[in-house]
Amino acid sequence: MSDDARPGDEWLRLDPRTVLVTALVLAGAAFGAGVPATVGLAGSMPFPVACAWVVAGAVVLVGGGAATDWVRWQRTRYRIGAERAELHTGLLLVKRRSLARERIRTVDLTANPLLRVLGLVKVRIGTGEQTGGGESTLELDAVRRAEGERLRRVLLARVAAADPDPAAAGPLAELDPRWIRYAPVSFVAPLLGGAAAGAVMQVSEWFGVQARVIHWVGDRFEETPLVWMLAVLVAAACVAGVVGALGLWVEMWWGYRLEREPGGTLRVRRGLLTSRSLTLEERRLRGVELHEPLGVRLCRAARIDAIATGLDKGEEAEHADHKTLLPAAPRAVVDQVAARVLREPRAPTAAPLTSHPPAARTRRLRWALATVLLPVVVLLLLGWWLTPVLLYVAGGVAVVGAPVAVVLALDAYRALGHGIAGGYLLARSGTMRRTTVALQRGGVIGWTVKQSVFQRRAGVLTLTATTAAGSGAYSVYDAAQGEGLAFAAEAVPGLLGAFLEEDATPEA
Repeated sequence: MSDDARPGDEWLRLDPRTVLVTALVLAGAAFGAGVPATVGLAGSMPFPVACAWVVAGAVVLVGGGAATDWVRWQRTRYRIGAERAELHTGLLLVKRRSLARERIRTVDLTANPLLRVLGLVKVRIGTGEQTGGGESTLELDAVRRAEGERLRRVLLARVAAADPDPAAAGPLAELDPRWIRYAPVSFVAPLLGGAAAGAVMQVSEWFGVQARVIHWVGDRFEETPLVWMLAVLVAAACVAGVVGALGLWVEMWWGYRLEREPGGTLRVRRGLLTSRSLTLEERRLRGVELHEPLGVRLCRAARIDAIATGLDKGEEAEHADHKTLLPAAPRAVVDQVAARVLREPRAPTAAPLTSHPPAARTRRLRWALATVLLPVVVLLLLGWWLTPVLLYVAGGVAVVGAPVAVVLALDAYRALGHGIAGGYLLARSGTMRRTTVALQRGGVIGWTVKQSVFQRRAGVLTLTATTAAGSGAYSVYDAAQGEGLAFAAEAVPGLLGAFLEEDATPEA
């Protein structure tokens, strides 16, 4: 009997090596915590005694954790029946959960380096329903890789039978190693640089040598002006951030491949050390988002995320990268992949957009200058009250901040746009992180029209398309009043008909 033909009433266990995985992970954690603990205890007792205490604690931790996981393994069963996928687990608190097979939309496989060495994967089965507490998913941690692939094939077989165009299956995008050049210009690099500096100070504190590290740095720059010392330290942190961003990109995206499988499912496979296989049923797809962080945008590149139904907010926060279909890539490649994903001859995101009125630019200039002037005023007051030094700081903030704020405000205005391309409505906004949304017009279930007192005076309004997909709402900011309402009425006929006929004015 083949694996696919297993009887539906057979209860199966997880792979027993999951206990070994837990023991090895705890052993690594015990070693990582044990080294600084040993150094700390050695200051108050003989070194052999300190080692004995740490080793004893490590044995208790690893042994206790492995025993607990062995009980979990013993008490965990799963079954794939003709109509339901079931999971039973727990000793004192027994959990019995099941998902209707007809509602299963995704089967994702993930394997960290340890699981890959042992030939295991974690299987995450989801329905795509917006229910809290993870009730719409089952997780099998862990099973053999062959078993994981079997489960994915069996559980998605129903989807494959409903594919209207099997000939469209095939690869949509593959990794180009040259895309790694966009990793250092993302916002991840400075964050990793700051994290590296913080990690150095934290580790030195664990070993009780933080003061030595600070003194060593001070000795290196003893005769260097403070400004140059800060510049060198910031440059070192930036270099560390760039190296970290490159390493993170390689780990996340090495081996990347986006393909359409028979049955109308999109599958993303990627990862160097931790392998990931993520699936998305195309019937859940309602459009795409193009994300262009400032550095990536200056390099004329963008990233594609899926707008899909059935991803609750908690799941989206925990697995934010699960909706990414394409990493940062050249804009021409992005448009090609977007068109292939949406099964369109031309990417909607490449269509021209309607610009917004000058009043929208004025509003952004006011916000930007107010953001700079507010701290300047506070510093001036504090300088007049406390010390004249703050007056110079206020002047520096004004001189540097005002031009930067104006440039960003003008860029934010140029980013504004909306339009209609075939079956999609388009909306674009943002400056530090520009986003272009292509949302299926049929996926819009309502419009929210907002107009504050200041917007009413400027003759603009904000339109928000409500949908069951993605974040649930996508906005067109500061569009001209008449033009914005006409756009909403054309994009989704019937929703705003009564509103336009009555010529009602939106409430503040």
